[in-house]
Amino acid sequence: MTTNPEKPKLAMYWAASCGGCEISVLNLGDRILVIDEIFDIVFFPAIADFKYDDLRSYPDGYIDLCLFNGAIRNSENEELAHLLRQKSKVMVAYGSCAYEGCIPALANLTSRDFLLNTVYVNQPTNDNPNRIMPQPRYPMEEGVLELPAFYENVHSLDQIVDVDYYLPGCPPESHQVWAVMQVVIQALTKGSPLPPKGAIIGAGEVAVCEECPLEKHEKTITRFYRPYEITPEPDVCLLEQGLICMGPATRNGCGALCPQVGMGCRGCYGPLPGVVDQGAKMISAIASVIDAGEPGMEEEDIELAIKAVIDTIPDPAGTFYRFSMAHSLLFRAKTDQTST
Repeated sequence: MTTNPEKPKLAMYWAASCGGCEISVLNLGDRILVIDEIFDIVFFPAIADFKYDDLRSYPDGYIDLCLFNGAIRNSENEELAHLLRQKSKVMVAYGSCAYEGCIPALANLTSRDFLLNTVYVNQPTNDNPNRIMPQPRYPMEEGVLELPAFYENVHSLDQIVDVDYYLPGCPPESHQVWAVMQVVIQALTKGSPLPPKGAIIGAGEVAVCEECPLEKHEKTITRFYRPYEITPEPDVCLLEQGLICMGPATRNGCGALCPQVGMGCRGCYGPLPGVVDQGAKMISAIASVIDAGEPGMEEEDIELAIKAVIDTIPDPAGTFYRFSMAHSLLFRAKTDQTST
């Protein structure tokens, strides 16, 4: 591999994620050419045939900027997280999966054995009629075949290695990606200062509601709906219409794109500054707008009225912790299996 020793080095790795973060980089359009002009791309398996041995051969600190996307689901993800941290000057948790665990971390609501049994034993299949479970090591004539070990718990990147910066989103919006890349480019080429370590970059400091143009009123909610159950009124706050919208508990910076097309914010930009648990913050926000019945009702009747509203929320854990399970105080549901 031929590299220019005078150019900064860029890496991007795909762990437990869907691949949307790589697409968000491509969404930069012609600006990709600027990045290519400034950086040597030295590890980016999603777009070119880089090998792990290429990465291992680099000196420690050789990579100037690593964009690590994806949660830590298995032993391969963890190995690459440690290796890229060792080889990189700046490590960015890129996207919601690396930042907070995202959709992969919803697996923490159940156990490793349940997931494997569901896929390999309990599902009808023509591909695996003997219900064979995957093994990390399997002897073959040619040698021992090794597969990554599937972990009990899904972790965010910073629960495994030290992270310098966080770039939220599922995936990050391209204009935010470009703004961050400009900051890094200025730092590498002109010595401009980087943000303080641990900063959440490419996002705002207030709730999505603050940049959402939908009109808000003081209104109590008598029930919640799934998106397919109603057609929301245009230009009116979705939460006030009974559609779950995580806007009150989510950091802005995305442009409130989802609410503007009738889809409630799902929370992918993470919690507001100072909020430890995004799901708990949203539950608190919902509690303040639930219709608790008429004044003068008995306490028991009030509790029943509140429960009736809450019961219309499908999958509360998956709804409120869709993106933040690994970073939440909950972290995982209890199982009768020892954690790994």
